[in-house]
Amino acid sequence: MSGVPVGITALGLMPFSVGAKENEEQKKRLKIVVVGAHPDDPETGCGGTMLLYAREGHEVVSTYLTRGEAGIHGESYEEAALTRSNESVEACKILNARAEFLGQIDGSCEITKNRYVEMYDFLKEESPDIVFTHWPIDSHRDHRICSILVYDAWLNLNKRFELYYFEVETGGQTQNFSPSNFIDISPIIEKKHAACFCHVSQKMEVVFRDYHGPMEKFRRMQANYDYAEAFIKHDQSFSKII
Repeated sequence: MSGVPVGITALGLMPFSVGAKENEEQKKRLKIVVVGAHPDDPETGCGGTMLLYAREGHEVVSTYLTRGEAGIHGESYEEAALTRSNESVEACKILNARAEFLGQIDGSCEITKNRYVEMYDFLKEESPDIVFTHWPIDSHRDHRICSILVYDAWLNLNKRFELYYFEVETGGQTQNFSPSNFIDISPIIEKKHAACFCHVSQKMEVVFRDYHGPMEKFRRMQANYDYAEAFIKHDQSFSKII
């Protein structure tokens, strides 16, 4: 296959609008929202897919539940939040995405009535066509909380957008992840890596070598691409694009 996904295939590729004869529905500009718990989660989990959507002219929003306040040893929450927010903004410039921060605190994320409303209001306002978020079986509590908040909003918005789950550090963090969808990210792999490496405070070159890079390579063996990202589509999430 070519480097750009062309629609739903036997591999379950995401609904891109290129490669087939265009019709009015395929020309629609989509809004893609990725919701991660921390700075670098959207980039490492599905940065390649974000780039591919942006390259096709679709709007991409990279959403961070927190600003990574607890993520830099020796820095105060305020200092770390500033550093990591700036890293996210720089990464989003490479991804051609808009950065949004939802105001929870790294390591202290919570599920409350008000937090459910907060996520619902955010996604209702954004009105996305497709949302990517964390797989709910993940060793990081913030990831699980993020996933459940998005899922609850999806239910209460009458499942109006397509819902996909992405993986991070599979085996170490994401558990029991059996992909339904693969995306060939080979054409934009260098740009994805550049976006990830904006997160200098996270020692990303080492982390990528030990975790994220092997994940890309493992998924490429499954999908028969040079590099791939993998997703699970919710069974009740029906495509409105094809």
